Amino acid sequence: MAQTIFHPAATRFHAAYGWLDAYRSFSSSALDPTRQRAFGALQVLNNDTVAAGQGFGTHPHQQMEIITIPLAGALQHQDSLGHRVVIGPHEVQLMSAGTGISHSERNHSAQYPVNFLQIWLTTDQPQAPPRYDQQYFAPENRHNQLLQVASPSPDDAGVWLRQQAWLYMGSLDAGFATTYQVKNAGNGVYVLVLQGEVILNGQVLRQHDGLGSWNVDELDLRATSPAEVLVLDVPMQA
Repeated sequence: MAQTIFHPAATRFHAAYGWLDAYRSFSSSALDPTRQRAFGALQVLNNDTVAAGQGFGTHPHQQMEIITIPLAGALQHQDSLGHRVVIGPHEVQLMSAGTGISHSERNHSAQYPVNFLQIWLTTDQPQAPPRYDQQYFAPENRHNQLLQVASPSPDDAGVWLRQQAWLYMGSLDAGFATTYQVKNAGNGVYVLVLQGEVILNGQVLRQHDGLGSWNVDELDLRATSPAEVLVLDVPMQA
């Protein structure tokens, strides 16, 4: 039987620390009154804003696929694999943490805040060595389509995930409609609206609303205003 879970924007866990303003679609924090848990392999879906000149100091990760997508501004990244790079809008960064990686992320600007998404997925290769990937996706390529920005195949479009998961981003005009086919049996799909309004299988979603669906083969998506969407197709057994 088809199942869904709706997460209105107002139910996201909010944490403000001065230098960091974080909205979390999923959280295990004891301070979170909604206690929205992971959606299968999708463990973390954060929308973070970091003040000018601030950032996260060096810290470790293991056995997780960590995807960072700047929405406005740029991040300065440094890691234990030797990367020193800047990640800007229309780019997608992947850290496949594997057996262990340490990194820091700082706002690249000394004047303006940076806003970005951070997504954590469980891995299906926990003993693999850590790996880094970063790719640019021209914004016109996601106009009125769902552009694949991550997949489980190194030969397919997008950054390469060690998980049977796919990520898409779309910039949709009002009236655009499509039917999304779920990739694998046993996968579910979580859609987050970044801007605008869409209808997903009859449910109205507005900015920062999220809807997860599983035990379905396809989803009908229609934009009722200009809209930006993120689509995550992930195993429901983490």
